[in-house]
Amino acid sequence: MKLNVKVYSDGAKLADMKAVAAKGLVEGFTTNPSLMKAAGITDYLAFAKEAVATFPDQSISFEVFGNTPERMLAEAKVLAALGKHVAVKVPIIRASGDDNTAVITALSDAGVQVNVTAITTLQEVKLAVDALNPKTGGIVSVFAGRIADTGVDPMPMMKQSAELCHAKANVELLWASTRESINVVQADETGCDIITVPPKILNKLDKFGKDAFQVSVDTVKTFDQDIDELGFTIPVEVG
Repeated sequence: MKLNVKVYSDGAKLADMKAVAAKGLVEGFTTNPSLMKAAGITDYLAFAKEAVATFPDQSISFEVFGNTPERMLAEAKVLAALGKHVAVKVPIIRASGDDNTAVITALSDAGVQVNVTAITTLQEVKLAVDALNPKTGGIVSVFAGRIADTGVDPMPMMKQSAELCHAKANVELLWASTRESINVVQADETGCDIITVPPKILNKLDKFGKDAFQVSVDTVKTFDQDIDELGFTIPVEVG
């Protein structure tokens, strides 16, 4: 299946990042504080430096931790200095609900590649696009999976988001919080430039194009194998 959307790996386990890179599945990487917590990262900068050294020629996004404009600006400069392909993730809003557009604009005007993250509304998309400098470019990360978690189909919004992003030069739309393999196809159909995919789902992409009947056969084979390994039987009366 030929797709135009670029696939990035979403995670913070270096071994997983190396594994998907070795398979040629991805063009870049993204991380976030929650993924780092899950991966047991205890030294953020040490991990970031090792990741950049391992993948010096691929886009990789690291997020600021601060929750004040001053702190975010200071942290962003440290992260951006790690490598020329580093994008600094800045949430579109803070926990207070106040937006971070001033921070995003200051960084973008200074030549820092910003990945505007945690976006779930069209208004936030507009704020992000307006805040980015077209000379520097940037990434607008819409959390399509989290939108879908609320029972809302994210497809219409992603199509509108693509139009808004592509109205400004060098601004890319990213489908974030991927939940299943079909999201890669959906991201492509809606005009997204990038989709971030966890390694667990990346490893399913080789099933694309597989015959549906064969999927059924393979499923039953798996059931049979698991039954054999469990050693379970259901007592029945024969007669």
